[in-house]
Amino acid sequence: MMVELERIKKVYSLGKVQVEALKGVSLKIDKGEYVAIVGPSGSGKSTLMNIIGLLDRPTAGSYKLNGVEVSTLSDDQLAYLRNRQIGFVFQSFNLLHRLNALANVELPMLYAKIPSRERRERALKALEIVGLSDRIYHKPNELSGGQQQRVAIARAIVMNPSFLLADEPTGNLDTASSIEIMKIFHQLNEAGTTIIMVTHEQDIANHAKRIVRLRDGLIVEDSLVSNRITY
Repeated sequence: MMVELERIKKVYSLGKVQVEALKGVSLKIDKGEYVAIVGPSGSGKSTLMNIIGLLDRPTAGSYKLNGVEVSTLSDDQLAYLRNRQIGFVFQSFNLLHRLNALANVELPMLYAKIPSRERRERALKALEIVGLSDRIYHKPNELSGGQQQRVAIARAIVMNPSFLLADEPTGNLDTASSIEIMKIFHQLNEAGTTIIMVTHEQDIANHAKRIVRLRDGLIVEDSLVSNRITY
């Protein structure tokens, strides 16, 4: 099992008030799955995403990533795993505006101390996969929102991570660009990439194979998508 959460709880202290964002969530995601985590604001889906992405620690419970218990690892160990095991795709793209598309995609490999020639080859391949071979020297302000998100996806896949973790990946995009991004996700998943996508939009969630629905810090639905959108 790739992602295995058992009875995960997360409590935040807001002054004297204790807020229980997650109330004992158990979830298993296997290699090759395409899962949408859905819920309204305050449901706990962002907290769950941060824990899955090793950006936050649970207050209680167990999280195993590829069989390794990660909830007790050091910050340096978590950073190492994030760099090599998880590809992040954010709503706001999170590109460095002073760098062109190629350099942005190379960044995770730079942190991993991969040699420059290999960095370039892998970055070019990732940009080819997302259809941006003709925009490699363009900076983010020279690209459309959809193109910037494609650069972000290329950056996310360049380290061959265990899974992609996408946070509202179409939140800043128009309808046409959103469809293009969902097509890329579909193609990546068909090629074997595991995708975990957090969204509040049902039509975007319907591109996934499985929906996990949260409400008030608990999973209230975990089911296959019967009316899945495919390309």
